[in-house]
Amino acid sequence: MNQDNIVNQFIKQFNQAFVPGAQALGDEVQMQIRSAMTSALQKMNLVTREEFDTQQAVLMRSREKLDALEQQIAELEETLRQLSNNKNQPTIC
Repeated sequence: MNQDNIVNQFIKQFNQAFVPGAQALGDEVQMQIRSAMTSALQKMNLVTREEFDTQQAVLMRSREKLDALEQQIAELEETLRQLSNNKNQPTIC
């Protein structure tokens, strides 16, 4: 959903919820509301739901990879620990 759609949807919901007979508002007031909303949204640095969902999916995949790498490191550390313990044990002949 782009910024214009968000503004249009807000104005529509505003008109339906807070102003009975919303058509009586007049074009000038609606344009001022639209301008104020557009300005506020631009300052907010918002992302679309699609962009958010995409980034969330990327983050989840990265988290899964990180968890797998942490598991591999733990296994390698355990293997090194075992090898180190075996080298430190005296051999009986």
